[in-house]
Amino acid sequence: MKKADGKNLTATAPENPPRLTKKQNILQAVKFALFSASAGIIQFVSFTLLHEVLKLPYWPGYLTALVLSVLWNFTFNRKYTFKSANNVPVAMLKVACFYLVFTPLSTWWGDALVDGLGWNEYLVLAGTMLINFVTEFLYDRFFVFRKSINTNELGKKEQEKLAEQAAHQTQQ
Repeated sequence: MKKADGKNLTATAPENPPRLTKKQNILQAVKFALFSASAGIIQFVSFTLLHEVLKLPYWPGYLTALVLSVLWNFTFNRKYTFKSANNVPVAMLKVACFYLVFTPLSTWWGDALVDGLGWNEYLVLAGTMLINFVTEFLYDRFFVFRKSINTNELGKKEQEKLAEQAAHQTQQ
């Protein structure tokens, strides 16, 4: 596939990733929020089942639910939000690094708040999910997918459409 200027498009991350328009940035944040909300539902429902039905303590239920939601969120955000064609194992390793820090911290503070201070499990879970949402978006956007945004087929088509629109506007 070729761009309007005749250069080949490749599946590798470009040295200078495309500059996103204001509309693209807003849409990216909205998509991330919607996919994160669906992952949050998965996390909340799985936590509830593990906590209420299987009677697991807070931390094992939380960890299991978190892993399920992370896998869901990564899969959809990579393809549809960031439209990235980067190396999946490398991207997943970067996300895993985020969770190597976030998971022990959030498990520690969650357990301390629930078992230590008697806070409601669901209030702690909701607060932790909100912190996770904001920090993961920033981490994914500016570290994991920074140089590979709009490099998959969906992203390439979007960039080509923008280039055509820009060319059409300059001709007028």
